[in-house]
Amino acid sequence: MTRKQLVIETSSVIISFILIITAFILGKIISPDSLIVMILYGFSFLIGGYAKAKEGVLSTIENRALNVEILMILAALGAFIVGNYGEGAILILIFSISGVLESYATSKSEKALTSLLKLAPQTALLLVNGEEKEVLVSEVKVKDQVIVKVGQQVPVDGIIIKGATSLNQSAITGEFVPVYRGIKETVFAGSINIESTIVVETTKDPSESVVQKIIDFVKHAQEEKTDSQSLIDRIEKFYVYVVIILAIAFMLIPPMFGWLTASEAFYRGIVVLVVGSPCALVASITPAMLSALSNAAHHRILIKGGKHLEDLIGLKAVVFDKTGTITTGVPRVVRVETISSLDKEKVLSILYTLEKQSEHPLAKSIVDSMDAKYYINNINTNEISGRGMQAKIDDDTWEIGRFDYTMHHEIQEKLDRCTGLGHSIVAIIKNKEMVGFAALMDTIRDNAKEVMTALRNLNIQTVLLTGDHKFTAAAIAREAGVDSFESDCFPEDKVRKIKEIQETVGKVMMIGDGINDAPALAVADISVAMGTGTDVSLETADIIFMNDKLENLPQIINLSKRMRRITLQNVVFAISVITILMISNVFGYIKLPTGVVAHETSTILVILNSLRLLLK
Repeated sequence: MTRKQLVIETSSVIISFILIITAFILGKIISPDSLIVMILYGFSFLIGGYAKAKEGVLSTIENRALNVEILMILAALGAFIVGNYGEGAILILIFSISGVLESYATSKSEKALTSLLKLAPQTALLLVNGEEKEVLVSEVKVKDQVIVKVGQQVPVDGIIIKGATSLNQSAITGEFVPVYRGIKETVFAGSINIESTIVVETTKDPSESVVQKIIDFVKHAQEEKTDSQSLIDRIEKFYVYVVIILAIAFMLIPPMFGWLTASEAFYRGIVVLVVGSPCALVASITPAMLSALSNAAHHRILIKGGKHLEDLIGLKAVVFDKTGTITTGVPRVVRVETISSLDKEKVLSILYTLEKQSEHPLAKSIVDSMDAKYYINNINTNEISGRGMQAKIDDDTWEIGRFDYTMHHEIQEKLDRCTGLGHSIVAIIKNKEMVGFAALMDTIRDNAKEVMTALRNLNIQTVLLTGDHKFTAAAIAREAGVDSFESDCFPEDKVRKIKEIQETVGKVMMIGDGINDAPALAVADISVAMGTGTDVSLETADIIFMNDKLENLPQIINLSKRMRRITLQNVVFAISVITILMISNVFGYIKLPTGVVAHETSTILVILNSLRLLLK
């Protein structure tokens, strides 16, 4: 639904309303049956009902089956035939108002889903033989070099080959804090360059970029129907014919047996067309589903269709990968050990100074975990590829990393203890003797324990599956508050374990972020990928946490329950209103104006109830 279409529909409703008010006033002044009054009601009918009539006719031709729109047009025409011009026009007016509300709900949801990202630009600046050349992004090929200037969006996925800058990646991750990217580091299409010009070498075809995949996911989410929607659609096809048959039966049978006059029977038949229409029932699910998807999108959770949100009902277990899921994937220093004969402060200074010069991820983690006060000026360092950092200080040779060494007797016990806890070890070596080490451990997400508690309160089991050995797995599981764990898992082991849980416990969700998680994500009932995950995991997953936040888990489960609750409220309310109005018509307790207002008001209330899912 485009903004232009929404404006046209809204304008038609307003004009229709003005014509009805004008006709009503003139009817009081002149006569309700005057020609001018009939013409005004007729124009109101045509203008207000055009959009829905067109939609109904096109849908009937396409599906070769009558629908709700045709039913309401027939009811309004019937009202005109029996001389109830005002009621016929009001019926179409209220029906159009409910249509505008549903269009608004759809438009609001589509806008929120699409706002998951700011779309990458349509053009790119290619660097060809030292010169800039503007081309369409679709023309860019792998290995092409693209210039990205300050303030521009990165048009392709690639690596920086010249320059360094800070990037706003909120379009991809939702994180508004800029990230620094230098030579050989990856950048994503849709990121905004905020510091200096860079040259990016394209690593993926633009159609395969992360941004493009998200766009495709959004389109699929908008088009996919839930099981409940599909059921309602199937019911609608048959129900419309049932209502028409009932209306014809009301018009023909009572006069045959003398129960009603022909005119009264025809009038009651028209009422059946009005009150028996399943407008509210049809509107019970789609606005609710779209509003729920919109709510999730607002919190930067991409759900690839309402079906996956509906599948969260009855979830019994959540299986977690470790790195990048329960943990941040960024190790931190938990302790630095040295032999007693050394000045620990001096060792810390040497460790910090040497690692400061290294590009290795563990070196960066060590530096980030320490204070800059430890930096020593005027030390010449040497990085040995595949080994680590080396420097000559006061006639002693210091090495940090994976070098050959002999073990000092004081270090062995401390090293064994840290290794048993699953820590990663970086050796500190003096003159070929290991005299200390830095122990690092992956960082648990700050709120992991709260998430596990929230899931436990929802009667959902939590399980950690990791390739780490049992000491590390046990430490992580204990700190995060996970119910159970399994260590030393290969991808096939994760698949086997998930199948076991499905058989013994029930519906299983898997959440991960790596290539090795893809098989497990595929076999789980519901699969979730963290936003920083690999392409394979993003493709396989049903739900993506674009903001990379673990606390989204209980949030989407509760959202799913809210959607189910509101949908049931809508269905029960819609069926109840139809039943009451139909029974009232049988006994002649309801007139056409009352039926019109009651039936169409119920449709509006159902849509408004669904829009509550946009809140929170």
